[in-house]
Amino acid sequence: MRKYIFVFILSLGFLCNLNSVHAADLVPENRTTAKAEVLEVLTQERKNDPGTDTPTDYQTLKVKILDGDEKGAEVTVENDYLDLQKGDVFYLIHTVDKYNGIDVYSVSEPYRIPALYFFIGLFIICVILFGGKQGVRGIIALALSFFLIGYLLLPGILHGYSPVLVSIGVSSLIIILGSYITHGFNRTTTSAVIGMIVTITLTGILAYFSIKYARLSGFTTDESVYLSQNTRGQIDLAGLLLGGILIGLLGVLYDAAIGQAIAVEELHEVGPHLPKSAIYKRAIRIGREHIGALVNTLAIAYVGASLPLLLLFYSFGTGDYTQTINKEIFSTEIIRAIIGSIGLVLAVPITTLVSTWMLVKEAPTKDAALLALEEKAVEEKTHHH
Repeated sequence: MRKYIFVFILSLGFLCNLNSVHAADLVPENRTTAKAEVLEVLTQERKNDPGTDTPTDYQTLKVKILDGDEKGAEVTVENDYLDLQKGDVFYLIHTVDKYNGIDVYSVSEPYRIPALYFFIGLFIICVILFGGKQGVRGIIALALSFFLIGYLLLPGILHGYSPVLVSIGVSSLIIILGSYITHGFNRTTTSAVIGMIVTITLTGILAYFSIKYARLSGFTTDESVYLSQNTRGQIDLAGLLLGGILIGLLGVLYDAAIGQAIAVEELHEVGPHLPKSAIYKRAIRIGREHIGALVNTLAIAYVGASLPLLLLFYSFGTGDYTQTINKEIFSTEIIRAIIGSIGLVLAVPITTLVSTWMLVKEAPTKDAALLALEEKAVEEKTHHH
């Protein structure tokens, strides 16, 4: 198994680096970004933005560039984006008009790296402190997942390969490696992995037809428009939308599948003489309770991620809501949430079936009364937990 996984990683990485052009190569080289520090706030006033009549703070800043080709240079910057004070560090964009040679400096983003490092460190400490060895394994699996996304998924899509196939392949790889790293090489983990891969494949097919049937183009955000321009239309944005659905499902899917595999294993240990049908029936009852909680969790997560969109929907008032939800920006989020939830629901019976087939040995023929007593004991233990 390890040999085949290694070969799969090498093959996928090789494909993602064949005869391709990076998106960055397509962007004109007339803009650079560097870190800068505010030396002095020269002027500051509050006036209405000409485009929206929204009150906005306008600043004139004297800043010092901290890195890049212009390191050490002091420049004056007009700022109406961030409220910056003396000593603040931020990213500065330097744009050169290649036709007339005019330099324009503008504020891009505040320097958030120290805050990010702090909270990442706090997260790692909490996981190790309370999760122990299992927590360390989880962090390793998480790091590997980000590595696969950063070095296989994103380059593969940018290099023009099908977002659908790349997403399914990388998702399966994340499932395989993450599961075995966290839970070890055993039959229980293998049954969960098979269940997740089958579920991801079925969800991918369903998502493909849902995007086609709903006629979603993938052009719902500024980022998608910029991405299409920077890559000269080489990326299938509808396929990218499908890939996002699959990647977004992975975390909750992993929880459901591992939970069902372990439930089957535990039920079989408590009632080793129960037939596979009885174990499956009890495990599905556990899974149904899990589905209710996880579907709600997934829906609330989508609400949190799409809160500005929901506020926009609510702000339209009491108009024709069918016209509103028919807009692609709303339809996309609805399809994303529904398909993800369907995939989560499918994971329970699929993983339970695979786990029952792999983990449960067929029980010998027993007296019907004794079998009924054992099933009752298992049911009471299940309810107790």
